[in-house]
Amino acid sequence: MKKMILLVPLALMFSCGNNEKDYDATGTFEATEVTVSAEQSGALLQFNVCEGDSVTADQQVGLIDTVQLYLKARQVGATKFVYQSQKPEIQKQIAATRQQLLKARQDVSRYSGLVKDGAANQKLLDDARNQVQVIERQLEAQTSSLSTSTKSLNAQMGTADVQKLQVADELRKCHVISPIAGTILEKYTEQGEFAIVGKPLFKVADIGNMYLRAYITSVQLQKVKLGQQVKVYADYGDGKRKEYHGTISWISSKSEFTPKTILTDDERADLVYAVKIAVKNDGYIKIGMYGEVKL
Repeated sequence: MKKMILLVPLALMFSCGNNEKDYDATGTFEATEVTVSAEQSGALLQFNVCEGDSVTADQQVGLIDTVQLYLKARQVGATKFVYQSQKPEIQKQIAATRQQLLKARQDVSRYSGLVKDGAANQKLLDDARNQVQVIERQLEAQTSSLSTSTKSLNAQMGTADVQKLQVADELRKCHVISPIAGTILEKYTEQGEFAIVGKPLFKVADIGNMYLRAYITSVQLQKVKLGQQVKVYADYGDGKRKEYHGTISWISSKSEFTPKTILTDDERADLVYAVKIAVKNDGYIKIGMYGEVKL
């Protein structure tokens, strides 16, 4: 009878020990996901990715029809050439006026000598000087007009250059690029379909670097800091887990109400803080998988 009495407390002790949790917080795994949308409208001439494919950052995975933009670029180039050909050659166009001015000044010099020697009257000298002033005004007006025309054409050529850059940017956007290295999660369209600006084409995620989003209480908050090394467990169910090394990469600056799908160390806590723990994925962790963390 005494043996039975002694066995009961022992059984209770082991039972309590088995119910103790070996983790401090739980959550789900997530990854950096990017939904890539079309930046130009047109037929999707190429789109050679499938769900599950691995892509690198800046890798081209598709091409939207560029014919109209190519023709537009040719048109802009031709327009600029027209402006360039219309630019006046100022020095050549004012050369004749300069020559007239030179001759008029020579006449003034010659008449000055004749008047001084009494071989010509003053009126001839005055007329020569007046002619010099007239030609000088003509030269100034001609130079100003040609300069204004040149500035206007330069401005139009500058506008053509801007249009050329705009077309180049539009052509660049016809190339469908993966912004990050990762795995194609979802594909929303197929080659040959018509893409419009803003239409989602595919979703890519960096599943090589995962994050466990967990929730901790205010009591646990004082035990964590950025860069802290922790243990992370991927839960496969039926008691099967795999351990990983994790690093706390983000701590929320504000509290929130406990999500219904999350269990914390203190289930009675109404307010918790979200944290992100960075984990290097070996290929077994999946997005949305349940995980645990030991601080």
